[in-house]
Amino acid sequence: MEVIINPGPTSGLVHAPASKSHTQRVLGAALLHHGKTIINNAGMSADEIAALEIIAQLGATVNKYPGYIEITGNGINTEHGFISCHESGLAARLFTPIAALSLNPVEIKGSGSLLNRPMDTFNTILPALGVKLPHFNGHIPFTVAGPLIPASIKIDGSLSSQFLSGLLFAICYRAQEPLTIEVENLKSTPYIDLTLEVLKHFGKHITHDNYKSFHIDPTRFTYQYDITINVESDWSSAAYWLVAGAINGNIKVSGLSLQSAQADKAILQLLAGIKARITISENEITVRTSDLEPFEFDATHCPDLFPILAILAACCDGDSYITGMHRLHHKESNRAESVAEMLLQFEVPFSIEDDTLCITGVNGLERTTIDSYNDHRIVMAASIGALRANGPVNITGAEAVNKSYPQFFEQLSALGGHCTINE
Repeated sequence: MEVIINPGPTSGLVHAPASKSHTQRVLGAALLHHGKTIINNAGMSADEIAALEIIAQLGATVNKYPGYIEITGNGINTEHGFISCHESGLAARLFTPIAALSLNPVEIKGSGSLLNRPMDTFNTILPALGVKLPHFNGHIPFTVAGPLIPASIKIDGSLSSQFLSGLLFAICYRAQEPLTIEVENLKSTPYIDLTLEVLKHFGKHITHDNYKSFHIDPTRFTYQYDITINVESDWSSAAYWLVAGAINGNIKVSGLSLQSAQADKAILQLLAGIKARITISENEITVRTSDLEPFEFDATHCPDLFPILAILAACCDGDSYITGMHRLHHKESNRAESVAEMLLQFEVPFSIEDDTLCITGVNGLERTTIDSYNDHRIVMAASIGALRANGPVNITGAEAVNKSYPQFFEQLSALGGHCTINE
């Protein structure tokens, strides 16, 4: 799919979609919960649909109703013999340890870019917990042959915090006695906070020592049959609208929680720091166009912001520095390359030194064609950048947006963005 976006200001109100990070974690907890879970505001992006399919494949009963989903968990039942993660890296890393709780082997399947994303960490974690990985080559597809036996363990968290999240879910639902997970080099700690919040909502309270060791004590757990939980709106998706307002618009975003543990909430503090015009009311954040100062920002713990931060930096007056490029290599695309290519096509001056991207702001971006690299965040960042271009911007492979935000172009059009979609 090709989308052509003409430059121009945007204005209006948009409600931030559900957080797919929160939705997938809630679905994992609902699967493992022996009882009924009512989930309000669950998202329906491709990644969230993949997680719904997975919990059904692992034995949960799923019923969809207008506005909510009802999940009944009955333990892990793997009569299908596989789970299909499609292109969701979070689903693969979250649900693989959960699938390993099964008494029977489970094949972990995927498609597209997920087949190239590294899963080597499982080869050090799972065998230490009694799980065999026959013919494992570090990538999907592979098979886990459990059952996983909870035990104290030490892991490396440098590649992704998602491995730890999956391990926390699996272990705390099977642990019979207190144990500890020690973690080195943990990245994206706010996402671990999100995992811990979800587990706590389901009665599984876990403590930690500055993210170095996590203590699981089943004697502190509580249980209730019926659980209701509301999925948060997504700061990651909202970041595109907030930046759109800052560089060429007057946009109100509703539904966001200022108390959220989501890592990408950092975008709000950053915008305030570069003198964006921001108004915050009870349930709305409004951002209006202003002259923006350059910034320095460490995206190590929120790497999903990198593409839209690159567009923001391109519209600031001066040199901006974004650190954390080592977190970009194993996403839907190699984002170190796809972000750089996007900047090249927009004719934005930049340089890379070690782990930092330096971007020099320009008055306007060039009309061009952007390859999405099958990466939803490149599609959305390029679309927002097009609002400041000097002519139409063509984005190829734009269907990648369905991975996280299938309503993106509909909402961009509602805000006054001039979009032409060619299927």
